[in-house]
Amino acid sequence: MRKLFELGQLPRLLKSLNAEELDNVIASWELQARDDQWPPLLGQGGEPWTVWLIMGGRGAGKTRTGAEWIKAVALGEPSLAIEPVGRIALIGETAADVRDVMIEGVSGILSVHRGDERPVWEPSRRRLEWPNGAVAYAFSADDPESLRGPQFEFAWLDELAKWRYGQETFDMLQFGLRLGHHPRQLVTTTPRPQPLLRRLVNDPKTALTRVSTHANAKNLAPIFLDRIVARYAGTRLGRQEIDGDIVEERSDGLWSRDLLEACRVEKVPPLRRVVVAIDPPASSHRRADSCGIVAAGVDADGFIFVLEDASLSAARPGAWSRAALALYHRHEADELIAEVNQGGEMVAAVIAEADDSAPVRQVRATRGKYLRAAPVAQLYEQDRVRHVGAFPKLEDEMCAFGPDGLPGRASPDRLDALVWAISALALTPEPARPRMRKI
Repeated sequence: MRKLFELGQLPRLLKSLNAEELDNVIASWELQARDDQWPPLLGQGGEPWTVWLIMGGRGAGKTRTGAEWIKAVALGEPSLAIEPVGRIALIGETAADVRDVMIEGVSGILSVHRGDERPVWEPSRRRLEWPNGAVAYAFSADDPESLRGPQFEFAWLDELAKWRYGQETFDMLQFGLRLGHHPRQLVTTTPRPQPLLRRLVNDPKTALTRVSTHANAKNLAPIFLDRIVARYAGTRLGRQEIDGDIVEERSDGLWSRDLLEACRVEKVPPLRRVVVAIDPPASSHRRADSCGIVAAGVDADGFIFVLEDASLSAARPGAWSRAALALYHRHEADELIAEVNQGGEMVAAVIAEADDSAPVRQVRATRGKYLRAAPVAQLYEQDRVRHVGAFPKLEDEMCAFGPDGLPGRASPDRLDALVWAISALALTPEPARPRMRKI
């Protein structure tokens, strides 16, 4: 059916169906499912997958995908299974979650079956049995030992990132997935930065699907998306619960996610000084580092407000100078702060060529990045810095930065620009004649 749809032959088929057959086609998951709700053929390593990991935001359709997949393999639907699967494991955070969400929920297993194919749910035995004899057993991740002994062909693991005994439960299940030609498991979860999930994400035998809440917008109340997105977009919680991202931080980093969330504001008071800091790339090659461009200001009480991150990836001088000048004019900044270790006089020359009226103060790094960043991080600890909104890419660099820099020796260009901007506002002598302004 899905293949016919892709080939454009479905309209001709629909015209040949009676009313009952047409209703069944309209209700078909093959036609309703989005591409991210359809099982991939291969894992990340190019071989058939053993784990299909769906990481998604709240309301993204993860439960419906899991329920439809279990239905398909239990009934042996040709599009998803060669033959019916006899024994299936259903594992949730608690027994109540398995019952209330995975089985009896609005998008659960019982809801996606027609009356004549629906399995019988026996709560006392914690099992679902289909008319064809296929059986699914319910397990709680609070009791890993309950998986010691049973054996299965398929499994659905829901909200794995929330499991109290995640690794223990997952390990016990792997020993039980030993029936059939190719035992497989589906993991549906809103992500959290925990070791088991990281390992699955990096496993070449995992088929990884990422999906945001926005993908399922047509099935969600518009006011829900408007309210949630307006409040949480770009924040740690929003990226995790809406976008389905694993939001990382390091234990030895200068900044934490909690610290950044605590400094977030929506409004800006009158600022007496604003700067735009530039950390230019060392070259204009297309694989060069990004150009960090950050605007920040200070109010009459000495509080720093990070206003905007306009950094560009691998930009040529003309592009990053235009972006920096646009930011300078947009925020009516007092001056541009430009690091000249890499480009020397070139930085000021490039900016002057585009706009010779913009004042440029050149700064030169005499200490390592970590030593320069530490006093700025201390200002955050002292509650003297505010982020006006959310800056996901900049904040990722901040929380991933430690004594050895960024993972993979990546260049912290956005962070460098932030450090230069805040240092100019709070850690170095202030130019004469500051003026008040409104943002």
